[in-house]
Amino acid sequence: MSLLQQTKLSILDLAPIRDDGDAAQSLHNSLALAQHAERLGFERFWVAEHHNMDGIASSATSVLLGYLAAGTSTIRLGSGGVMLPNHSPLVIAEQFGTLATLYPGRIDLGLGRAPGADHFTAQALRRDRLGSADDFPADVEELQRYLGPRTDDQRVIAVPGTGTQVPIWLLGSSLFSAQLAGQKGLPYAFASHFAPRYMHEAIRIYRNHFQPSEVLDKPYVMLGVPLLLADTDEQAQYLATSAFQRILALLRGHSLKQRPPVQSMEGLWLPHEREGVSNFFGMAVIGGPETARKRLEMILEQTGADELIFTCDMYDFADRLHSFDLLAELAGKR
Repeated sequence: MSLLQQTKLSILDLAPIRDDGDAAQSLHNSLALAQHAERLGFERFWVAEHHNMDGIASSATSVLLGYLAAGTSTIRLGSGGVMLPNHSPLVIAEQFGTLATLYPGRIDLGLGRAPGADHFTAQALRRDRLGSADDFPADVEELQRYLGPRTDDQRVIAVPGTGTQVPIWLLGSSLFSAQLAGQKGLPYAFASHFAPRYMHEAIRIYRNHFQPSEVLDKPYVMLGVPLLLADTDEQAQYLATSAFQRILALLRGHSLKQRPPVQSMEGLWLPHEREGVSNFFGMAVIGGPETARKRLEMILEQTGADELIFTCDMYDFADRLHSFDLLAELAGKR
């Protein structure tokens, strides 16, 4: 059995909005993708919190998770992640405690320490709350207390939430959360799907600092991977231009709505922009089945990851579904 066949596979969805679509269609597509992933035998389906981005419809993460949970039955669902500085730990404990109460054994809580938005949006989200990334370790501990068993001296409780023990993951794109996840004995997900630069160092720091806990007896690493898998290398490269255009728009501060693929990116980006987009996709798997298989096996050999979680930014929803069909075949799931 190959490494890929032994590795858990999951999906991270941002509910992308097309240039000719709307948020409602994107949210319906998110449910259809979660149902498809469940049929294919994927481990989990996560959605990410982003704000003030016209091409992403997953801003109300816990609300979307409730919609997804109601339309599925077995796949694990969670946040990839909730940006904790934007919220009070009690509110998140109540939201995810409610989800876990309604859908026991299926809810994950992935936490990030970035705002998931620009400075002005972060201010609008927090208003008078003084939360910042510096508070992250204390906020995580507070959240763990709300989700754990009630203590005799506990004056504030989360209802629902108390005693649900919703699994907490720490997410990161730098080194801070890697060390914290290791020290707390929590599973760690690195955002190599958009910031691969520190991936190897973050994995090393996490494993070196890992202390066994009630949650884990050994480190558990999940890596984000952009997936642009099609029937041939040529078709995959063509479809990937939609993803390239979206990151180019991000770099330029333009609309993030999905754009149709193009035959060539030449003339659409400047040399330094091409390099920036290329860096963003440093961990991407772009190609037909054989190219993708080799690339994925190499990633697993080099990182020893326990799980891979895939983004798939393709313009046509049918192409996204097909990409995961092909991945499932490579992993021996169908």
